[in-house]
Amino acid sequence: MKILISNDDGFQAPGIGALHDALKDIADVEVVAPEHNNSAKSNALTLAAPLYVHKAHNGFRYVTGTPADCVHIALKGLLGYRPDLVVSGINNGANMGDDTIYSGTVGAAMEAYLFGIPAIAFSQIEKGWAHVDAAAQVARRLVQQIERERMLDGGAFLLNVNVPNRPLEELKPVQVCRLGRRHSAEKVITQESPRGETMYWIAGAGGAKDSGEGTDFHATAAGHIALTPLQIDLTDHANLGQWRETVARLGN
Repeated sequence: MKILISNDDGFQAPGIGALHDALKDIADVEVVAPEHNNSAKSNALTLAAPLYVHKAHNGFRYVTGTPADCVHIALKGLLGYRPDLVVSGINNGANMGDDTIYSGTVGAAMEAYLFGIPAIAFSQIEKGWAHVDAAAQVARRLVQQIERERMLDGGAFLLNVNVPNRPLEELKPVQVCRLGRRHSAEKVITQESPRGETMYWIAGAGGAKDSGEGTDFHATAAGHIALTPLQIDLTDHANLGQWRETVARLGN
């Protein structure tokens, strides 16, 4: 099994190091990750500037771009082969509910999925890397189970996994969940620059709005590992008929 590892926290982040160490003896693994933190970059690709790839002392390769850049470059020229699986993370903080739209961790996995390669994004619920080795063991076990079930032979899938910051023995079993929803984000923070200009800072995400049973918020709050299968199709299928009727009336 050949695995490409990436993330959005940068190639020196503890999460990607723990993930690499957990997977390196069950697969052939390579790391291609951003040079710097690229949180909330979603699926952004760098199109108006060149990208450079460097190699760190530990063999990790790092890119002067986004998480999606890293996976794109790796798959379309850098590796020279097609990996069986792409694993992104372990992220420093949760990627649940609406977070997945903005997440660079999910964006890296999604880039692989768009190329037809199975992909998994792993995140810890709280920032600070507490018990990151436990989260890495969760990743290892899930990857091993997926390989045993021969799921890598059945076409691409995209999984979003969130792990509570707990010792391995205190983590509750995996629950398959839907995404919850958050309240609106907090008000932007304004400051005055040394030149007298107004600076705007994006504030924190809002609290959980839909955190009922069956959501990723609910599962992780109870100590479970939350696994959410994701898809790309943004089409509002339920309202296609209504919009066809509306457009038809506009045409008359």
